[in-house]
Amino acid sequence: MTALTIWQIVVLLFVFVAVFMTVATVVLQLRAPNALTRANLMGPLVGVAFPALVIAMLIHEWSTEGFDLNNFLRAIIAILGVWIVASVGSFIIGRSIYGVTVTDAIGPGGRREPSRDHADSELRETPTEQAPEPEPEPQAPPERW
Repeated sequence: MTALTIWQIVVLLFVFVAVFMTVATVVLQLRAPNALTRANLMGPLVGVAFPALVIAMLIHEWSTEGFDLNNFLRAIIAILGVWIVASVGSFIIGRSIYGVTVTDAIGPGGRREPSRDHADSELRETPTEQAPEPEPEPQAPPERW
Protein backbone atom coordinates (compact mmCIF):
# COMPACT_ATOMS: atom_id res chain seq x y z
CA MET A 1 0.00 0.00 0.00
CA THR A 2 1.40 3.37 -0.98
CA ALA A 3 1.02 6.56 0.96
CA LEU A 4 -0.87 9.48 -0.51
CA THR A 5 1.15 12.34 -1.84
CA ILE A 6 0.48 15.91 -0.82
CA TRP A 7 -1.34 16.80 -4.04
CA GLN A 8 -3.62 13.78 -3.62
CA ILE A 9 -4.48 14.88 -0.08
CA VAL A 10 -5.26 18.41 -1.32
CA VAL A 11 -7.46 17.02 -4.12
CA LEU A 12 -9.18 14.77 -1.59
CA LEU A 13 -9.87 17.75 0.68
CA PHE A 14 -11.39 19.78 -2.17
CA VAL A 15 -13.57 16.84 -3.20
CA PHE A 16 -14.62 16.30 0.43
CA VAL A 17 -15.66 19.98 0.72
CA ALA A 18 -17.66 19.67 -2.51
CA VAL A 19 -19.40 16.49 -1.35
CA PHE A 20 -20.15 18.02 2.06
CA MET A 21 -21.69 21.12 0.46
CA THR A 22 -23.74 18.97 -1.91
CA VAL A 23 -25.11 16.77 0.86
CA ALA A 24 -25.79 19.79 3.09
CA THR A 25 -27.67 21.51 0.27
CA VAL A 26 -29.78 18.41 -0.41
CA VAL A 27 -30.68 18.00 3.28
CA LEU A 28 -31.54 21.68 3.65
CA GLN A 29 -33.59 21.60 0.44
CA LEU A 30 -35.71 18.81 1.91
CA ARG A 31 -36.22 20.75 5.16
CA ALA A 32 -36.92 24.16 3.60
CA PRO A 33 -40.34 25.56 4.49
CA ASN A 34 -41.10 27.33 1.21
CA ALA A 35 -39.97 27.79 -2.39
CA LEU A 36 -38.16 31.08 -1.76
CA THR A 37 -35.95 29.45 0.86
CA ARG A 38 -35.23 26.54 -1.48
CA ALA A 39 -34.14 28.92 -4.22
CA ASN A 40 -31.81 30.72 -1.83
CA LEU A 41 -30.27 27.47 -0.57
CA MET A 42 -28.58 26.76 -3.90
CA GLY A 43 -25.76 29.17 -3.00
CA PRO A 44 -23.41 26.69 -1.27
CA LEU A 45 -23.75 24.20 -4.08
CA VAL A 46 -23.07 26.67 -6.87
CA GLY A 47 -20.74 29.01 -5.00
CA VAL A 48 -18.52 26.49 -3.21
CA ALA A 49 -19.03 22.89 -4.38
CA PHE A 50 -18.67 23.46 -8.11
CA PRO A 51 -15.53 25.64 -7.86
CA ALA A 52 -14.01 23.15 -5.38
CA LEU A 53 -14.46 20.34 -7.89
CA VAL A 54 -12.94 22.42 -10.69
CA ILE A 55 -9.95 23.36 -8.52
CA ALA A 56 -9.51 19.70 -7.53
CA MET A 57 -9.48 18.77 -11.22
CA LEU A 58 -6.88 21.46 -11.92
CA ILE A 59 -4.60 20.30 -9.12
CA HIS A 60 -4.87 16.70 -10.30
CA GLU A 61 -4.11 17.67 -13.91
CA TRP A 62 -1.16 19.87 -12.91
CA SER A 63 0.36 17.15 -10.76
CA THR A 64 0.08 14.42 -13.39
CA GLU A 65 0.52 16.25 -16.70
CA GLY A 66 2.00 19.61 -15.72
CA PHE A 67 0.61 23.12 -16.02
CA ASP A 68 -1.68 23.66 -19.00
CA LEU A 69 -2.71 27.25 -19.69
CA ASN A 70 -5.74 26.10 -21.72
CA ASN A 71 -7.20 24.11 -18.82
CA PHE A 72 -6.44 26.94 -16.39
CA LEU A 73 -8.26 29.54 -18.52
CA ARG A 74 -11.20 27.20 -19.10
CA ALA A 75 -11.47 26.58 -15.35
CA ILE A 76 -11.42 30.32 -14.58
CA ILE A 77 -14.08 31.00 -17.22
CA ALA A 78 -16.20 28.10 -15.91
CA ILE A 79 -16.05 29.28 -12.30
CA LEU A 80 -16.75 32.93 -13.14
CA GLY A 81 -19.48 31.91 -15.57
CA VAL A 82 -21.29 29.73 -13.05
CA TRP A 83 -21.08 32.47 -10.41
CA ILE A 84 -22.51 35.10 -12.78
CA VAL A 85 -25.26 32.88 -14.20
CA ALA A 86 -26.21 31.55 -10.76
CA SER A 87 -26.43 35.00 -9.18
CA VAL A 88 -28.59 36.39 -11.98
CA GLY A 89 -30.73 33.25 -12.13
CA SER A 90 -31.16 33.18 -8.35
CA PHE A 91 -32.21 36.83 -8.37
CA ILE A 92 -34.80 36.25 -11.10
CA ILE A 93 -36.16 33.07 -9.52
CA GLY A 94 -36.29 34.70 -6.10
CA ARG A 95 -38.17 37.73 -7.41
CA SER A 96 -40.68 35.60 -9.26
CA ILE A 97 -41.26 33.34 -6.25
CA TYR A 98 -41.53 36.35 -3.94
CA GLY A 99 -44.15 37.93 -6.18
CA VAL A 100 -46.25 34.76 -6.15
CA THR A 101 -45.95 33.74 -2.50
CA VAL A 102 -46.33 37.03 -0.61
CA THR A 103 -49.93 38.02 -0.10
CA ASP A 104 -50.80 41.44 1.19
CA ALA A 105 -53.41 41.73 3.89
CA ILE A 106 -55.39 44.72 5.03
CA GLY A 107 -54.10 45.63 8.46
CA PRO A 108 -55.53 47.85 11.15
CA GLY A 109 -56.60 51.21 9.82
CA GLY A 110 -57.08 49.91 6.30
CA ARG A 111 -53.34 49.94 5.58
CA ARG A 112 -51.77 47.23 3.45
CA GLU A 113 -49.05 45.20 5.09
CA PRO A 114 -47.29 42.01 3.97
CA SER A 115 -48.32 38.71 5.45
CA ARG A 116 -46.89 37.77 8.83
CA ASP A 117 -45.17 34.63 7.58
CA HIS A 118 -42.71 36.62 5.48
CA ALA A 119 -39.15 36.50 6.78
CA ASP A 120 -38.11 40.08 5.95
CA SER A 121 -39.33 42.15 8.87
CA GLU A 122 -38.05 45.37 7.37
CA LEU A 123 -40.64 45.13 4.59
CA ARG A 124 -43.50 45.31 7.05
CA GLU A 125 -45.17 48.63 7.43
CA THR A 126 -45.36 49.99 10.93
CA PRO A 127 -48.88 50.76 12.08
CA THR A 128 -49.66 54.42 12.49
CA GLU A 129 -52.17 56.04 14.75
CA GLN A 130 -55.58 56.33 13.22
CA ALA A 131 -57.36 59.62 12.93
CA PRO A 132 -60.51 59.75 15.03
CA GLU A 133 -63.60 58.89 13.07
CA PRO A 134 -65.94 61.83 12.48
CA GLU A 135 -69.14 61.79 14.44
CA PRO A 136 -72.22 60.95 12.37
CA GLU A 137 -74.46 63.88 11.51
CA PRO A 138 -77.69 63.98 13.48
CA GLN A 139 -80.64 62.77 11.48
CA ALA A 140 -84.07 64.24 11.60
CA PRO A 141 -86.63 62.11 13.44
CA PRO A 142 -88.94 60.16 11.17
CA GLU A 143 -92.15 61.99 10.26
CA ARG A 144 -95.40 60.62 11.54
CA TRP A 145 -98.49 60.57 9.39
